[in-house]
Amino acid sequence: PALDPPTLSPGASNRACNALALFQCIASHPKTRMLFLNANIPIFMYPFMITKTNTRPLEHLRLASLGVIGALVKTNDPGVVEFLLRTEIIPPCLFCMENGHELSKTVATFIVQRIISDDLGLRYMCTNAERLLAVVQILAQMVNSERLLAVASVQRDPAKLVKHVIRCFHGLSADARACAALQIILPDVLKDGMVDTYLVDDLATRRCLQQLLHNVKVGGVGGAPQPGLDHMMGILTI
Repeated sequence: PALDPPTLSPGASNRACNALALFQCIASHPKTRMLFLNANIPIFMYPFMITKTNTRPLEHLRLASLGVIGALVKTNDPGVVEFLLRTEIIPPCLFCMENGHELSKTVATFIVQRIISDDLGLRYMCTNAERLLAVVQILAQMVNSERLLAVASVQRDPAKLVKHVIRCFHGLSADARACAALQIILPDVLKDGMVDTYLVDDLATRRCLQQLLHNVKVGGVGGAPQPGLDHMMGILTI
């Protein structure tokens, strides 16, 4: 009831976030992680991620919920990715990437990046044209945002959000179907050196960017034409 209309008080938000911090510990521990997933507890956090009002109490709740999911994907457990895809974590993450405050955007993008880095996650993203284009378009919007580089310039780790966006694009570029979309949508700021300032001390991400640009140029490293993708790409070029 406190989510809509947004009446969540700071005190209630803090209590909820403290509970979510305990869930994050459970999600991180190898002895409790799968029990946590088998109880479907993360599903109860998804509504906290898609609140339509960015008041401070609700934003704290969103970030704490993302922290639990972030703790899960850090484990490199295939069972985690399968659970998150089966319970449709991608739409809440995309919502946060579009609508959250900067730290929420960063954590949500990190979650998507870790899912894309898994073979099951990459197949999930690329075998549905509408889903693939939704992900690519939101990533492009984040990079094209006039605020992105300004935000990066004041963050404690300037390259953090930029790095996760690049790694998402890089992971997608391993699939030829995604490359077809990236050849049209990949933002110019990734191609003209504008982000290099934020990657001076991050050799790994610079290499990811170079490989991304190469993959897009040559059209990917494998995969077959995706039914429906040609039509979707036609819409983008109108």
